[in-house]
Amino acid sequence: MNVITMQCKAELRRIFRNPYYVFWSLILPIIFYYIFTRIVNTNPDDKGLWQAHYLMSMTTFSVMGSSIMTLGIRIVQERVHGWSTYMRITPLPEGVYFFGKMFGQSVMHLFSIIIIFTAGYLINGVSLTASQWILSGLWILIGCAPFLALGTLVGTMKKVDTASGVSNAIYMVLAVLGAMWFPLDSFPKGLQLVSKWLPSYNFGNGAWELIQGNAPSWDNILILSGYLVFFVVLSTYIRKKQEVV
Repeated sequence: MNVITMQCKAELRRIFRNPYYVFWSLILPIIFYYIFTRIVNTNPDDKGLWQAHYLMSMTTFSVMGSSIMTLGIRIVQERVHGWSTYMRITPLPEGVYFFGKMFGQSVMHLFSIIIIFTAGYLINGVSLTASQWILSGLWILIGCAPFLALGTLVGTMKKVDTASGVSNAIYMVLAVLGAMWFPLDSFPKGLQLVSKWLPSYNFGNGAWELIQGNAPSWDNILILSGYLVFFVVLSTYIRKKQEVV
C-alpha cells in the first residue's frame, strides 16, 4: 500500500507541473467559456440553458484534451528519456506503475471539473440542481475513458514533437466536429451526421442531456464503449509489436 501511495503522489506532482495540463485543461477552456457566453452574442433562446450547455462543452473539452495530450505526450516523454525502461527493471510492479498513472489522471480530471464548474458559477451564475452538478461531473469523469485509451495510442509514437503535433490536431478536430465549440444545429446536414458518430459529440451530449434533466442516451454509451474497445485493442497491438522489435 505504501508503494502505491508513493507512486500516486509522484504522478500527481508530475502532472500538475505539466504546462500542457495548465494551459489546455484549465486556462483555455475558461477563456473560451468567457468569450462565447459573455462577449460573443449568440442570441440563444434560453440564455441560462445556453450558459450551462457551454459550460458542459468546455468541461468535456478540457478533460478530453488532458486525456489525449497530457497522458499521451507524457508516455512518449518517459519512453524517450528511458524512464519506462528503467521502471521495468525496478521492483515496482508494472500494475502499480499504471495504476499510479490512471489515478493521477483521474484526480487531474476531477480537479478540472471542479475548477471549470466553479468558473461557470462565478462568471455566469450557472444554476443547476445538486444532482445535475454531481451526475454531470460523474459522466465526464467516467465517459472520458475512450480518450484515455486514445492517449495511450498517442503514447506509442516515437518522438515527442510528433506526438504533440498529432495529439493537437486530433484534439482540435474532435472538439470542433464534436460540437463542443459550436452547436450541432449550426453545422451542414452532412456534417451533423458525421458528428453524431464521433466520440467527442457523444461525450459532450451525455452532459448536455443531464443538464436538461434527461439521462445520456444509449447511443452515447454504446458509441463511446465501441471507441474505448477499439482504441484499447489498437494501442495494445502496437505496443506488443514495438516490444518485439
